[in-house]
Amino acid sequence: MAGSSLVLSDDSRLSILDQHLYKLESFLALLSGLAVFSLMVMAVVSVGGRNIANAPLPGYVDWIEQAMPLIAFMGISYAQRDGGHIRMDMFVGALKGRTLYIVEFVTTAVILALIVLLIWGSWAHFARSFDYGAPLWSRDSSIDISIPLWPAKLLAPVAFSVLCIRLFLQLCAYGRAIRHPDQPPVAVPLIPDAATQAAMEAEHVSGHDN
Repeated sequence: MAGSSLVLSDDSRLSILDQHLYKLESFLALLSGLAVFSLMVMAVVSVGGRNIANAPLPGYVDWIEQAMPLIAFMGISYAQRDGGHIRMDMFVGALKGRTLYIVEFVTTAVILALIVLLIWGSWAHFARSFDYGAPLWSRDSSIDISIPLWPAKLLAPVAFSVLCIRLFLQLCAYGRAIRHPDQPPVAVPLIPDAATQAAMEAEHVSGHDN
């Protein structure tokens, strides 16, 4: 599993696009974290209302269902950029130079193809529940308090679209690295050696102590 990863940058157009996209990914990851925090607050309110006034929060389960796509999908592109997803570091870390970049290019291309299919499927799933002529533009709603489901269904293709852009940028970066294996690639997570990773983790911990 990937731990702390190193992402290099320079003044190239690819790196500039990477940094702009990273700002969007960071914002979406923040929304995902706020959704988790909101559910924690709602849980306290619901349990407290049940114990104090025998009146739990109405539709608590419905709101959990609505928040699940926000929690599950909004941070996937952020994790992809920083190398936070599960990967075979023991295998990939043993590769060097052009061989490493070819393997990364092929695996990234496979992921991109899968994500494109997921965008198509999730958009079709969203379209089935969205209707301008229906109340609240929704053909279906939650069971308890009738929250429209189409906003939650829309989150999946939106998040996958951002991930698709990220994967395309990484393909470009690996393609450039294949052509110029002597130059460190930018905009992709690199696997640092033990000393570099230890230094990064020490800096991260010391930053929290200050």
